[in-house]
Amino acid sequence: MTFIQDILSNFFFFAGMFFVFLGMLGLYRLPDVYNRLHATTKIGTLGAFGVMMGIVIKIGFGPMGIKAITVGLFLLLTAPVAAHMISRAAHRHGVGLCEESTVDDYGKTYCLINSSCPVKHEETIENDHEKI
Repeated sequence: MTFIQDILSNFFFFAGMFFVFLGMLGLYRLPDVYNRLHATTKIGTLGAFGVMMGIVIKIGFGPMGIKAITVGLFLLLTAPVAAHMISRAAHRHGVGLCEESTVDDYGKTYCLINSSCPVKHEETIENDHEKI
């Protein structure tokens, strides 16, 4: 193993651990489920992908390296989709935004389509029904 490989693999390990640390800090500090999903998605994508790249550089493209690449790409592709589905389910079940969050464009659209919307947007629904 060369000195350059050690430096690169350690860089990716520490970059991945840095994103894991930031994600854990965000999970602790952020106010609601929607903001916390951003932090956990960073752990699953950037943190895990950084560690997997460090493994690939350290070990090489053997069987373990190929598995690390596969796992990293799988997490990179599926974590944002999973976060979107979790936030959509939370929104449909009426989990509210924190007080600092003021924009809920998805809720306006969903409540116009679905009359049994648990999140109430009375002024938006009334204004849009008057337009029709």
